Amino acid sequence: MRTFLNGLYKASGLAAAMFMAGIGLAVLAQVFGRMLGMTADATELSGFFMAAATFLGLAYTFRDGGHIRIGLLVTRLEGRARKAFELWSCLVGAGLAAYTSVYAVIFAFESHEFNDISPGLLAIPFWIPQAGMAAGLVILTVALLDAAWAVAHGRKAGYERNEDAVLGE
Repeated sequence: MRTFLNGLYKASGLAAAMFMAGIGLAVLAQVFGRMLGMTADATELSGFFMAAATFLGLAYTFRDGGHIRIGLLVTRLEGRARKAFELWSCLVGAGLAAYTSVYAVIFAFESHEFNDISPGLLAIPFWIPQAGMAAGLVILTVALLDAAWAVAHGRKAGYERNEDAVLGE
């Protein structure tokens, strides 16, 4: 299971990186198109890529310890108090992420059902970029539950290993 979850987080991070590269390629296409006298609008596509990159990168960044945490309080706690606070934080985060995930998935399905199309030059069905957002939120929920499980069983969550390396401990 650990191998699957780590692979899921890495795949999500890789997909986010690919969407970031897609932003660069879309902007380059727009620049070169203008140099050649052609109209190419990459604004809408870049926005969709940015949304997908942002949400798909959440779980990977969390797992890697890249999100800002309330370290000022956590580092002052020890033993059971620290474990309880870490567990509470992970579970509250997972609850909020799950709540948001449910509505993001519903939103994407409704956009598909109603055939919502973007209003720009590229008529892109809205459910496509919304699916990236929903997938990223679902994977973040899994990562938060994974971290809560690790903390509850006395192991370090993934984000803590990176924090120790940064702090030089």
